[in-house]
Amino acid sequence: MSDKQNLPQLSANTIRFLAADAVQAAKSGHPGMPMGMADAAVTLFKNFMSHNPTDPSWANRDRFILSAGHGSMLIYSLLHLTGYDLSLDELKNFRQWGSQTPGHPEFGYTAGVETTTGPLGAGISNSVGFALAEAWLAGKYNKPGFEVVDHHTYVICGDGDLQEGVSHEACSLAGHLGLGKLIVLWDDNEIQIDGSTSLANSEDTLKRYEAYGWDIQRVDGHDMDAVAAAIEHAKGVTDKPSIISCKTIIGKGSPNKQGTSGSHGSPLGDDEIKLAKEGMNWPADEKFLVPDEALEYMNAEAAGKEAQSAWNALFAEYSEKYPAEAAEFCASMAGDLPANWEEALAKFGPDDKMATRAASGKVLAGLVPAIPAMLGGSADLTGSNKTDVKGTGHVSNGDITGRYIYYGVREHGMASIMNGLALHGGVIPYGGTFHVFTDYMRGAMRLSAITHQRVIYVLTHDSIGLGEDGPTHQPIEHHMALRAMPNLWMFRPADPNETAQAWKAALERKDGPTAIVLTRQGLPVIDADLAANAAKGAYTVAGSEHDTALILATGSEVEIALAGRDLLAADGISARVVSMPCWELFEQQSAEYKESVLPANITNRTSIEAGVTMGWQKFTGLSGANVGLDHFGGSAPYEVLYEKFGLTAEAVAKAVKGQQ
Repeated sequence: MSDKQNLPQLSANTIRFLAADAVQAAKSGHPGMPMGMADAAVTLFKNFMSHNPTDPSWANRDRFILSAGHGSMLIYSLLHLTGYDLSLDELKNFRQWGSQTPGHPEFGYTAGVETTTGPLGAGISNSVGFALAEAWLAGKYNKPGFEVVDHHTYVICGDGDLQEGVSHEACSLAGHLGLGKLIVLWDDNEIQIDGSTSLANSEDTLKRYEAYGWDIQRVDGHDMDAVAAAIEHAKGVTDKPSIISCKTIIGKGSPNKQGTSGSHGSPLGDDEIKLAKEGMNWPADEKFLVPDEALEYMNAEAAGKEAQSAWNALFAEYSEKYPAEAAEFCASMAGDLPANWEEALAKFGPDDKMATRAASGKVLAGLVPAIPAMLGGSADLTGSNKTDVKGTGHVSNGDITGRYIYYGVREHGMASIMNGLALHGGVIPYGGTFHVFTDYMRGAMRLSAITHQRVIYVLTHDSIGLGEDGPTHQPIEHHMALRAMPNLWMFRPADPNETAQAWKAALERKDGPTAIVLTRQGLPVIDADLAANAAKGAYTVAGSEHDTALILATGSEVEIALAGRDLLAADGISARVVSMPCWELFEQQSAEYKESVLPANITNRTSIEAGVTMGWQKFTGLSGANVGLDHFGGSAPYEVLYEKFGLTAEAVAKAVKGQQ
């Protein structure tokens, strides 16, 4: 190992062979990316990253996102070398049950991993949210001489990240907003699973990013001095994000597989690893070798503690001079809500008939001024979603401190950016679009749920009730699609007060996302005194101890269920109506409460919801009836559609009678 004196190169080679050995031991993984980007990664972490391995949650740390998450051994090796609580044994346990080194980086499992990456494009799109959060919080809280929010977001991405459509959406907005502290290192190796990127790509990617409003550079990714100079230049460009094309050789060091897709997604093989080690003057028969010199060179504990100590002193002085701002900043970073915030919740009286999207807008008008961390937006549907609050301003390149983001027609990008905002800390993001467009953003919503982030989705035009726009815009399978997603709460409120309760539940929740699904058509207030029970997921709206039938409904169909109950009463049949705005919350209630709402002895059960009926059997049983829409909608006024498709009180009554 004659290159001991070249500590940067020694460290890079340590990463290369840790990756090769770990993937080989697991018989699964992607060795090529970490072997190719080791030089650039060492340069970034040694010379630029400000972070404290002994306190991975330090508020003012630089954020690093490995968007090319398949190359997870790169970040695991870096975390081990720089001093995080990630042992060599954990690296040896790569991709195994219970390890801190899963196949793709997962937030919450490994200290130092800022976000879950794996689906290509997700990480770089999250990074726009991270950088936006930094800029937004800096604009709110920094004072002259007190730059208490001042850090960068660094990304390593691959060709696939830049091909995925979501990255186009997010990076376009990043350029538009001039997020100067976002710096992306592109592993430009021209290889993907199928082979050369030329099989599918011929664009000039850097020119595309230049058109987005990014600063662009191209360097040899194995020339550490060139990489360092490029990052230094990027840090000096404060009015636009930066992307650096690092021209690299995938699997660098592997004599037979470097530069080919053969090093991308499978182990190199013992013989090939041995040849690679011999070619780089590395002990050929040693596995998981970490030279002490590399550990000492890369260790960031002392520098991190010093940086955090200096920041702590600055923040202490800031707290004395600006106590209110300091307290608000700390509470926001902790995810805490202000005292008595519930007093800002709108309340609705008997005469307040309105669409639940309009009720949501009124709720937001009270909540946003009361909760400083809330940052809203819409994917070009502001007027329809009712997500903006007058007088709060919008985020722009000239004023980043507004309370509202115009995301443009970028649903997937919006959802991914919101994940980054939430993961950064200090921000409670919410964003609106039509319910049907969750088809576009489902990948990001799934990651909200996987990473347990408080992201709030405002989804309006929730059914055939939107009327004339027709089946392309009428979500009929989407209620169940969202309910199928673990750790996502889906609220479909039946009236304005249930809408307020949905917002209350979403804001109080710290361990996952919530989708609030809202109507276009007006709905009456059902019972203001009962609405607080919506927080339990389901509750009895009308009924008695003599009930022999159950009618279950959500959203706009609760009104229809109540009308059906009246028809049944005229025929001497006593039916209970249950509003079920959130299945997931109902499932969390005690067995006693669930029995009180859905008594087991009432087997005559009917559901009604403007959507597919699949799934309702969970509550109605195989012998129950389910009134819904197991086909696409149509174009007509919503009243006509409800009548033509049989979503009526008469249909409910008939279904109940059919079980007598």
